[in-house]
Amino acid sequence: QVQLVESGGGLEQAGGSLRLSCAASGITFSFYGMAWYRQAPGKQRELVATITIDGRTNYTDSVKDRFTISRDNAKNTVYLQMNSLKPEDTAGYYCNAERMLFGKAYRYWGQGTQVTVSS
Repeated sequence: QVQLVESGGGLEQAGGSLRLSCAASGITFSFYGMAWYRQAPGKQRELVATITIDGRTNYTDSVKDRFTISRDNAKNTVYLQMNSLKPEDTAGYYCNAERMLFGKAYRYWGQGTQVTVSS
């Protein structure tokens, strides 16, 4: 059974920092590209950051130079370090694992962790 369990969310003031973690089980973690998405109330889920199996990263423009995605394959965990938080970063943050194998997509989601940034 595949599980992605996020942690580290909470209430933070604008300008502060939070570090999200996503612990994976039931998959060969090192074979999966990992990503963080977020969804604010009334808005569509948006891609925040991605990290490939060989560590290449990509970010949506609104979080560049503030957020850092990283992975620890030994711990089956992906992280999202969020600095200089803004109220518009308030959202549920979701971990995603994805790989392609023989033309089939394997995609898994966590339950999410809430991040609330006060002004």
